[in-house]
Amino acid sequence: MPGALLTDLYELNMAASYLRHGMRAPATFSLFVRNLPPNRGFLVAAGAESCCEWLEQFGFEDDDLAYLAHLGFDDATLESFSKLRFTGEVVAVPEGRIIFANEPILEVTAPLPEAQLVETYLLNQVSMQTTLATKAARCRLAAAGKIDLIEFGLRRTQGIEPGIAVARLSAMVGFSATSNVEAARRHGLVAAGTMAHSYIEAFEHEVDAFSTFASDFPDQTTFLVDTYDTLAGVARAIEVIKSLDLGHHSGIRLDSGDLVELSVAARRLLDAAGLVDVRIIVSGGLDEYELARLVAAGAPIDAAGVGTRLGVSADAPYLDSAYKLVAYNGRPLAKLSEGKANLPGAKQIFRSAHLHDEIGCRDEVAPTGATTLLEEMMRSGRRLERLDTLSAARVRFETDLRELPEAARRLADPVAPISAITPGLSRLTEQVRAIARQRAGVRTGPQ
Repeated sequence: MPGALLTDLYELNMAASYLRHGMRAPATFSLFVRNLPPNRGFLVAAGAESCCEWLEQFGFEDDDLAYLAHLGFDDATLESFSKLRFTGEVVAVPEGRIIFANEPILEVTAPLPEAQLVETYLLNQVSMQTTLATKAARCRLAAAGKIDLIEFGLRRTQGIEPGIAVARLSAMVGFSATSNVEAARRHGLVAAGTMAHSYIEAFEHEVDAFSTFASDFPDQTTFLVDTYDTLAGVARAIEVIKSLDLGHHSGIRLDSGDLVELSVAARRLLDAAGLVDVRIIVSGGLDEYELARLVAAGAPIDAAGVGTRLGVSADAPYLDSAYKLVAYNGRPLAKLSEGKANLPGAKQIFRSAHLHDEIGCRDEVAPTGATTLLEEMMRSGRRLERLDTLSAARVRFETDLRELPEAARRLADPVAPISAITPGLSRLTEQVRAIARQRAGVRTGPQ
């Protein structure tokens, strides 16, 4: 588990100053996304579990302190850092829930130095995992229940940790399997795989490669048929399938070319040979847009391996996420920066039917018929005893997806719901902003 130095230097500088001046009162920070990326009508919340696991183990090791001494931190600060642990609370939107812009995904309340120091890691995890979960959910929408999805992303993700994360997150939103064996082991997923072109090339004849592989793995044989000539490869796969009586245990994979045209031709050949149960799997730089094209064309495809563009969320690889101080020592706070103003105070999200959301103060009573999204996940620095399984997250996603307005589902030019602000939070916001302007010497009346 990464340690306390996985942060930005200015976090350490601020924490050192807080400690030096006795600024240890409770602070609340809110983590949210200001604006959705282009062509995103929603986000899928993810990352809270990783954050809570890390916070529970947060602390400075001896070698961390030695390095900070090298950077010039004084002995008194190092002594304070050596005793620092996360002792606060976390409320968060449970993983799998669909959320929108400006809604707090996670809020931390802890002594100011603690809450400040953890900013970088929390932003990293929530931003990365929410980005990947949302991309995977869009692929799920594009498949429209007609194509099984297999996650193929590990070799293209920008690091091993995102590679593990995208396998788990894709399963959360409805993918059926992953090629990532470690992720399958770690998260109880279905592992799936075929063969590479190198395997075919290693044999003198394509049919020999097919026969050998089928003999070694008779219960999980999928033939990669496009190494040389795709339709000739399909014909050779048919020959091996029939000679070894593989039947419904086998499939073919198309990894290049016009997948609509080739899948239609391949299906025709398979059906003519009486192999109606043999599945057609496609891969090769797929994303939600290509999946939607395949579905719209009626391509006879059973499953698709989605990797390169999924694992990096190629069309929207980052989020406009922020972690802002919204209360300190009992005083609600907000910044006024143009384009970056935020809502003050500890908050709650109230959700009504069809994902109609209102952002309100944490202590407000929920409107009639509404439920609350933010749930307590840590108290006094410890995770609560709650078994939040991947299957539970999947149920939450499916429940919200059924309620998501059609306009927000669109892959292109979606219309994202805009969360309302409760009257209570609206009043608090105006009060806090007025006080902030007054303290800053900003005139608000007639000049």
